[in-house]
Amino acid sequence: MANSFSFSMGTCRKNLLSTIMIMLGLLITISRHSTVAEVGVCYGRLGSNLPCPEAVVALYKQNNITKMRLYDPDPPTLRALGGSGIELLVGIPEADLPDLAQCQCHANDWVHANIVSYPNVKFRYIAVGNEVNTSSKYAPFVFPAMQHIYNALGEAGLGSQIAVSTSIKTDLLEKSSPPSDGVFKSSVSWYIKPIVEFLRDTNAPLLANVYPYFAYMNDMENINLSFALLQPNSGVVLGCVYYDNLFYAIVDAVYSAMEKILAPSSSGSSTTAASAATKPTPKVTVSESGHSTPPKPPPKPQRVGDGDINTVENARIYNNNLMRIVKKGTPKRPGAPIETYIFAMFDEDLKPGPEYERHFGIFLPDGQPKYPLRFY
Repeated sequence: MANSFSFSMGTCRKNLLSTIMIMLGLLITISRHSTVAEVGVCYGRLGSNLPCPEAVVALYKQNNITKMRLYDPDPPTLRALGGSGIELLVGIPEADLPDLAQCQCHANDWVHANIVSYPNVKFRYIAVGNEVNTSSKYAPFVFPAMQHIYNALGEAGLGSQIAVSTSIKTDLLEKSSPPSDGVFKSSVSWYIKPIVEFLRDTNAPLLANVYPYFAYMNDMENINLSFALLQPNSGVVLGCVYYDNLFYAIVDAVYSAMEKILAPSSSGSSTTAASAATKPTPKVTVSESGHSTPPKPPPKPQRVGDGDINTVENARIYNNNLMRIVKKGTPKRPGAPIETYIFAMFDEDLKPGPEYERHFGIFLPDGQPKYPLRFY
């Protein structure tokens, strides 16, 4: 879940008919993947004291949370979601990727068992793997598994309703600041390039886990806490562009990296390059973002004057600001709301890794909020 962000300070009369035609064009281009302002919440289930799925779905509805991210197709949760109207981003664990990649028949079976069998669930996305390490044995299977799941959805008549993507960490970026210089590491091009091309060709978004929290923890010398907490009037100029907050900067770095990797190659055919150039860069859907509240802060010194980032108050500030800013769009995509999923619904005491990984929850197991947070 940890992310990296390398931060550095960076040094011009249409008639009514035309206006109407432009507006009509905008309406026509709205697709199944059009981004809306609602913020979803990730439902991680690695906890020993979590409520049952029926109670979790009820908690989503009580708090007007209209989108859920689920990391695997858990049958009790899928049954509880039936008829709820909650839109679902469902994940495929990396351990399942080899089978799905090696045989289309396995992908067909997966889609039938986990998607088709739940006709009353509003599936929105399928995330084929989450933050798969490009050095792991599973990385080569991500792209072919995506292709097979996409084909299986088409065979099931669901290709126009559900998008197929994968969720990445932003540490795949070689450079991220200024955001206009965002670029993927050359060592991961073999992995990310076919994925981004696939997303462009299928009109699906890239799922990115975006954490200003970790970026600040990794570079306190150069990042102000207020900028990382998305506070108003805390912006900076990066590459001659004013950025209100660190979240926008990271998202735009991902956009820049995708634009560069999709740029036509001089060695490719002119026909192929021209065809690709007419297709837009995939949108970024932020599949995770949040702020931890560990009982003990990580053993890394805070920058003098900024205080402790690991507080319930800072988590409250971050997540409330997050729901405000995602409605507005970034400098590279002004006016385009950013579909975002807060991590996470509950603390997860069984989650491996550092202590802070287990304390991102916004609700307590009894359904009470950890801090005031209003979904709208």
